[in-house]
Amino acid sequence: MTDGISDRLAQPEHRQSRWAALPPKRFLLVAAIALGALAYLGFVAFRGAAMYYVTVDELRARGDGAFEEQVRLAGKVVDGSAEKDSATNTLRFAMASESGAPLPVVYRGAVPDAFKQGAEVVVDGRLTRSGTFEADKLLVKCPSKYEAEGSTAAEGED
Repeated sequence: MTDGISDRLAQPEHRQSRWAALPPKRFLLVAAIALGALAYLGFVAFRGAAMYYVTVDELRARGDGAFEEQVRLAGKVVDGSAEKDSATNTLRFAMASESGAPLPVVYRGAVPDAFKQGAEVVVDGRLTRSGTFEADKLLVKCPSKYEAEGSTAAEGED
């Protein structure tokens, strides 16, 4: 007569890991779902970062379709149009593209150091029905005059 304890001691239990117990089809399904989720997250992140900018003229050409749509807008700051209110941290200025028709812009936030009259800027935001562009982000393009001076000096050495 044997008792249950000695039988358990005599024959060790073979425990399988979770992955070994998982049938191959189930493992492939879990892996496919995980890869699909990662691919979707990558696509959404890339789509948000790959927003192309439009000019002031292109935005106006959209007509009523331009209102309240999130857009990245590029243009030049109209000379003499920038007004900063330090109390509310608000910057108001006008942007223009090649045709010169200005568009009023309101930006609330930290103003980049390179911002100045006549600078090329890119703003993210929405055009309101009142005709003012409300910017969430303000970026100042690097002036091309730095490149031109460097290339002129290099040409003079020849």
